[in-house]
Amino acid sequence: MKISDFLSPDDTLVNVRATSKRQLLQELARKAASGLDLSADDMLAELLKREELGSTGVGSGVAIPHTRLATVNRPFGVLARMKQPIEFDAIDQQAVDIVFLLLLPAAAEKEQLVPLALVARKLKAADTLAKLRGAKAAADLYAVIAD
Repeated sequence: MKISDFLSPDDTLVNVRATSKRQLLQELARKAASGLDLSADDMLAELLKREELGSTGVGSGVAIPHTRLATVNRPFGVLARMKQPIEFDAIDQQAVDIVFLLLLPAAAEKEQLVPLALVARKLKAADTLAKLRGAKAAADLYAVIAD
């Protein structure tokens, strides 16, 4: 499996202007919902429930909000780079500027965790983060993450 299996160029955003974690999750849920023809409100509710368990801000300015949804048949992602970093309650207390929303099918199979591991591994690499932060357009952002 590759990140391009669950992330399309159309679901890659640059200069997202959200000013809070909730506003960002709401915007990403709207984007994902339109691509999947699902309810953005239901998606947001599940993402917020997941955040209550512990922040998905994994450090180094990166967050990987994720949840499982019964209405999702296959993994689906939205990648966003923020215009300005925002507070995300990350484990290292750094503001977040790179966000990868990941929606997974509700079935609790081990292979459903593969996309999350792929994204986490890719976004852990300092050179990848530097390229993402330097990307000028959504297509450039996608090219960095999907290779």
